[in-house]
Amino acid sequence: MTDTDRDLEQRWEQFRRWGPYGLLGIGSVMALATAGELMPRPGQRWAALALVVATVVLQEGFDLARRRAERAGRPLTPSPLGTAYFLLRWAMSLALVALNPFFGFAAAPGFFDVAELIRGRRAQWSGVFLTAVAVSVAQAGGLPLRSPMHWLALTGLITANTTLYLAIGYLSDKEEERAEERAATIAELERTNTALQGALDENAALHTQLLLQAREAGVADERRRLAAEIHDTIAQGLTGIIAQLQVVMNAPDETLARTHLERAAGLARHSLGEARRSVHNLSPLALAGDTLPEALKKTVAEWAEHTGVRAGFTLTGTAEHLHDEVSATLLRIAQEALSNAARHAAASRVGVTLSYMGDEVVLDIRDDGRGFVPAAVPAPGRAGGFGLDGMRARAERIAGTLAVESEPGGGTALSARVPLVRHEP
Repeated sequence: MTDTDRDLEQRWEQFRRWGPYGLLGIGSVMALATAGELMPRPGQRWAALALVVATVVLQEGFDLARRRAERAGRPLTPSPLGTAYFLLRWAMSLALVALNPFFGFAAAPGFFDVAELIRGRRAQWSGVFLTAVAVSVAQAGGLPLRSPMHWLALTGLITANTTLYLAIGYLSDKEEERAEERAATIAELERTNTALQGALDENAALHTQLLLQAREAGVADERRRLAAEIHDTIAQGLTGIIAQLQVVMNAPDETLARTHLERAAGLARHSLGEARRSVHNLSPLALAGDTLPEALKKTVAEWAEHTGVRAGFTLTGTAEHLHDEVSATLLRIAQEALSNAARHAAASRVGVTLSYMGDEVVLDIRDDGRGFVPAAVPAPGRAGGFGLDGMRARAERIAGTLAVESEPGGGTALSARVPLVRHEP
């Protein structure tokens, strides 16, 4: 309930408490002022005074009973007691109107509290009719009725007053129903908003949890990648160095020993370069000052310069500022794919394409190398590499996919497809 509703309810309670007294007081003042013309006999005046006092006592007694019931937590509702009070008050008001028409003010409260005193719609209509009779008698000039025209006028007034009040009551009921419907709608909207806010809070918590899991998965991916790097490059280079040094130890002449020492030095330099590259790739430094397209372009150019293989980068669609996780994932996949191409493909040409396609981003890496049978790639371990599985895990971690197409002698095509998630400033 709003403050306006509470204020309205409080004013209505005050009117129900003091309204009957006020209207009776107005009628009494007007009757006293016209007593000489309308109540010329002393008996009429004494009767009017007795009825006014009796009406005040009746009203005060009923108000006292109502206050006691409210203090006891049992507010009065339509009941036989309320009906008896209504009828007795109406009879007194009709008697007062018969003595002086200005006492019609004392009959008016029946229009306002009939629904609170009498139970049942038909009984309430009867109460409205009785009140209309008393008010109409006052409007017609009081009793007795002296001519058929007087009776006809009274009948018209009763009909008009009854119809008017019933119409007003009907409209008030409809307005109250609409107010209740609005209140129910507002309450439902508040419950819906509360539930929605709860869902948003839950989604925020889930989002935070997913980001945490993504970071943890990224750490695991980096560990697997480093394991693959060490296995496929540094460990193999160290194995080759050891083999060359063993040949030097058993070399029969200095020329052969120097040859194998040079090979060992070359392997050491190569392993050092691989180690530095692995450390460099622990975090996507290329994205620190560049967008994803710029970082990919530089990565492809550096790879081509290092390997001597012809390579190019192509951008299609309108580039957008992607979420950091998405950019890092695509850059990692491109680096891993280029590393695999350098180690295994023996390609003469490599093409990298980044495509912005509405609600997703596609990264394609193609080469014209020796190719392979994707189904025959061994599982990660001592005998096999980590590249394809690592790239697929990276893509799936951000709800993406990785497709591989290759055949012996036909080159290889990798396609990483991930959702386009924009950067949140």
